[in-house]
Amino acid sequence: MKKPKITTTESASRYQSLERMSVSELLKNINREDRRVPIAVAGVIPQIEKLVKVIVRKMKTGGRLFYIGAGTSGRLGVVDASEIPPTYGMSQGRVIGLIAGGDRAIRQAVEHAEDDPSQAWRDLQNHGISKADVVIGIAASGRTPYVVGGVKTARANGVVTGCITCNQGSELAVNVDYPIEVKVGPEFVTGSTRMKAGTAQKLVLNMISTATMVRLGRVKGNKMVDMQLTNNKLIHRGTRMIMDELGVNEKTALALLKKHGSVRKALLARH
Repeated sequence: MKKPKITTTESASRYQSLERMSVSELLKNINREDRRVPIAVAGVIPQIEKLVKVIVRKMKTGGRLFYIGAGTSGRLGVVDASEIPPTYGMSQGRVIGLIAGGDRAIRQAVEHAEDDPSQAWRDLQNHGISKADVVIGIAASGRTPYVVGGVKTARANGVVTGCITCNQGSELAVNVDYPIEVKVGPEFVTGSTRMKAGTAQKLVLNMISTATMVRLGRVKGNKMVDMQLTNNKLIHRGTRMIMDELGVNEKTALALLKKHGSVRKALLARH
């Protein structure tokens, strides 16, 4: 029987006998490996740029962005999607994170949830997926059935697809329109892709969603002028933004913020 190919993310750690290392050695060696991640991400910026441009184009005409993933990859997509409304004031449902096993899998592993290649498409259909949307599959290995099956079917139905993976030439990458392959190398703990691979995926997701929101006009200068004022910290931040932009005192800025309900509206009212 032919042995399965060992992917980069599953290959042996560069470090041996971890249990014999001191805490200091463990931390320094993990950090040494982590420093490889942003360098690897920098190497795929042209691929990220292509995907961002198509996402912006689709969302400007009403399309949505979907992330699909399993385990750590799925959780990262859910986190990124969930932060878009409070950070940028975009309505719920414009960026959606789907994880194999459903919401329960965000907190605990759901046995075999990632093994069904048809489930992601069913999950996407529950949200009325259409050609107006974009689907990004997230899988460090690039072979997770839930993710690969989802993007393959989405693409076959005319939906623009992208992916974030940490192995070169993966099944996932060859089945999407805009592949992003961040080659971070073996993990410190062999196969523990929540480490460097997870960090790389998080960095790429930050880049995709942030660049997209900026291009959609959700940032003014360098400020989150459309953020939702959901707690005292954000109200204070919004007040400071208005003070800085308009040159008014804190009392006036806070009154403007409360009156208009958002930093953007407060600034527009005074210009």
